[in-house]
Amino acid sequence: MSAVWRASRAAVKRRRVQTFVIGLVVLCSTTTVLLALGVLAAASEPFDKAYAVQRGAHVVASFDTAKVTEAQLARTAGRPGVEAAAGPFGQAVVATPKGWLGKPGGSLTVVGRADPAGPVDRIEILQGRWATAPGEIVVNWAFDGSPYAKLLGTKLAVPDAPPLTVVGFANSMSKSAGAWVTPDQVNALRPASAQMLYRFADSSTEAQLRAGLAGATAELPGESLTNTQSYLTIKQAFSALADAYLPFMSLFGVLGLLVSALIVGNVVSGAVVSGYRHIGVLKALGFTPNQVVAVYLTMMSVPAVVGGVLGTLLGRALAGPILKVSFSGIETGRASVGTVPWWVYAVCLVGMPALVLLAALVPALRAHRLSAAQAISAGGAPRPGRGLRVQRVLGFTELPRPVSLGLGQPFARPGRTLLTMAAIVLGVTTVTLSTGLTSTMLAMGSAGRGDGGAHVLVHADGAGDRPPPLLGDAQIEERLRSLPGARHVRARGLAEVGLVGQTQPAFANFYRGNDSSYAYEIVEGRLPGAAGEIAAGPAFLAQRGLRIGDRVTLELDGRQVPTTIVGRQTAGNARSLDTTWETLEQLAPGSRAIEYYVRLSPGADAEAYAAAVEATDPGLSVSVEDGGNAATITVVTFSTVFTVLLTLVASLGVFNTVLLNTRERRRDLGMLKSIGMTPRQVVVMTVTSVAGLGVVGGLLGIPLGMLAHRLVVDNVGVVEFPESMKDVWHAPELAAMLLAGVAIAVLGALVPARSAARMTIASVLHTE
Repeated sequence: MSAVWRASRAAVKRRRVQTFVIGLVVLCSTTTVLLALGVLAAASEPFDKAYAVQRGAHVVASFDTAKVTEAQLARTAGRPGVEAAAGPFGQAVVATPKGWLGKPGGSLTVVGRADPAGPVDRIEILQGRWATAPGEIVVNWAFDGSPYAKLLGTKLAVPDAPPLTVVGFANSMSKSAGAWVTPDQVNALRPASAQMLYRFADSSTEAQLRAGLAGATAELPGESLTNTQSYLTIKQAFSALADAYLPFMSLFGVLGLLVSALIVGNVVSGAVVSGYRHIGVLKALGFTPNQVVAVYLTMMSVPAVVGGVLGTLLGRALAGPILKVSFSGIETGRASVGTVPWWVYAVCLVGMPALVLLAALVPALRAHRLSAAQAISAGGAPRPGRGLRVQRVLGFTELPRPVSLGLGQPFARPGRTLLTMAAIVLGVTTVTLSTGLTSTMLAMGSAGRGDGGAHVLVHADGAGDRPPPLLGDAQIEERLRSLPGARHVRARGLAEVGLVGQTQPAFANFYRGNDSSYAYEIVEGRLPGAAGEIAAGPAFLAQRGLRIGDRVTLELDGRQVPTTIVGRQTAGNARSLDTTWETLEQLAPGSRAIEYYVRLSPGADAEAYAAAVEATDPGLSVSVEDGGNAATITVVTFSTVFTVLLTLVASLGVFNTVLLNTRERRRDLGMLKSIGMTPRQVVVMTVTSVAGLGVVGGLLGIPLGMLAHRLVVDNVGVVEFPESMKDVWHAPELAAMLLAGVAIAVLGALVPARSAARMTIASVLHTE
């Protein structure tokens, strides 16, 4: 073994460039794989883990207490298929004023529970303590970060009863309630319904949950079940933003795996094949066939392990910021998001070196069977017949001789050429996909800004340290319209409303001043234009099983307004909907706007307008919108990172191919130089040998990238792009994509080409 190690170490030192290329390829490939696997794992595992720890309810069910008794509900816990159950708990709805605990106002579902523990839906106390006496309430903290201790002691007025005092903040992954009180306190609130929490033995699909609930409630009176909430809906809301990124992250991950496997296989197998002469020498010196295989596997494992470790460390450093961006704004409960599971690191640390050894094993086993003389012979240049015929045919054309010679070289090593071209194809596919996604997201971000006018956002909610506005709502809007540069003003009100028949409330945006310039927000249907009309994003509609034409009743402070869905938005929060100011007047007459969107005329000075607004009323604050958004930044960031990584890996593959070809053909290069070929012609010949592969790779990679782009934009769960944002391909862009294939090839070939050009005739003949 000592002889094997000494021979392997000597080979690593002698082939520094080759060893460096293998290590760098493995490093980039490992980083790419780790990022792809990390995002995929982080999108689902935190929720599943946290939900299991808190024994989250698979189904939260509400029952009409006028039609079913507590004893009947309690017996459902023993029905077949029910793994565990908790309840019945009294459930009431109370109104919350605007500004209470920073909420926009609306309704609050309150449940009576004696303690936060139990077989289902174990509630975690975040601040304060559990409610143990009448007049105390614990609020479900649904915001990012930790609750503020100074909010403890806040009062909530209740009609015909003493006020409730906030004694704690808690978190329920099941989202079973907005707040909890003692059972005696909830009875004082005159609950009209009771809540049961179920965990079922089979719960992986909606069909299984429906079957389990049907079995549990089979003996209850008809129509006693008034509402249900599935944990699968909560899980979808949890990862809604991540789901928007997963389609293209998955594609980038697959591309990364394919490019990495192809390049690693090509680089490693080429390194072994180019070392056949060395293998023959080792055999002539007395090394057994098994020792020869061990030498080359050891030689390849050194840069593979180093590259795998460094790639894992680099991937870990990049994964934190990338995951933080992709999961920002998601309600995570107590689940930790932004960390990569340990098994991803294990896969990268073990899998990539294993791939290198597997790629090296195949040609090494072939050398295992060769005699010393055969191995030395195989280590020379490839047989001239493979590429010579093509070069002779091209020689009869009007192409310059260096170009015709270069175009024929790939045919000398067809296997190596196909692997290199496949890497270029995938590299062009990646560049095309990245360009298309960036164009689509930029088109989305710039929608509504076609006239070039700046957008200004005026806050009038009195949040933070600002005093409430002195002017009335109508006066503020009139003033904003009258200031120089204003072209259009759109007011927005906000309230948390209940949806009759559903436990989860929604944040309703009430707009005044809609016009046709906001039509880009709608992908199907139209903007709400009258009282009782609403529009919502695809995530909101999908999670509630709604579509255009369906009717939904909104409830606020005891008032109800039936509404109709008239539009599906391009994008939207999974918990929000948009409607008209007339609808707000029916739900909460006299409400004020909290924000005003002002679109300025082209060329208007946004900063001067902002200063004029703030001088009008100290309760107003202004921000100038730059047109960017988190989704655009995330997609562009992901695309850029993966495109750079995969392009670098593909270029390294080309670099390795040209380097091996140059070394194998050094005798031919010496002869060509001896008959007058200049260094510049050598560079042209060498670069041309892969530039043709770049053209073919571009022609094949462009349609694949366009197909991948369409696949991604058509399957993003929280965004629906209109056709105008999907149609991003034009002649200049396609020409640039074609040049990308050539650029990848030339970038990888340039350094070894210049090295070959500097070789002297004497040095080449000396090696012979």
